[in-house]
Amino acid sequence: MSDLISKKELLEKYGISYGTLYRWKRMGLIPEDWLVKMSTFTGQETFFNRELICKRVEEILSKKEVSSLGDIQKELGKKTDGLPKLRIVTAAGDKLFYLSDVRDVILHIGGKSISLIEEIGKKANENSEEE
Repeated sequence: MSDLISKKELLEKYGISYGTLYRWKRMGLIPEDWLVKMSTFTGQETFFNRELICKRVEEILSKKEVSSLGDIQKELGKKTDGLPKLRIVTAAGDKLFYLSDVRDVILHIGGKSISLIEEIGKKANENSEEE
């Protein structure tokens, strides 16, 4: 779990409050799909990909000195609006991922494991070239 950071660790590391973090999430500064809820011995906790969230929090904090959160929201939105996304739908709900964040999608069938991420990437590239 070294590539994950708990919400508590994140708040302590950057000296931000729970309210601040969730305001940023509501504004879209921190994408909903970055929150990873996991069961722990104390119950359920929220984790984040350490590299993604630390980079984003540092970016927000540095820009916050000279820009409003609304301006930061517009700037970060421009960076992600056109990126291809992958939606996984299950009986328990669905989740949206930026394709660039997905490391692999593996289909297990008949004792074999087949990586699907290359095919998904090709399809995304075909569609972006058509637009």
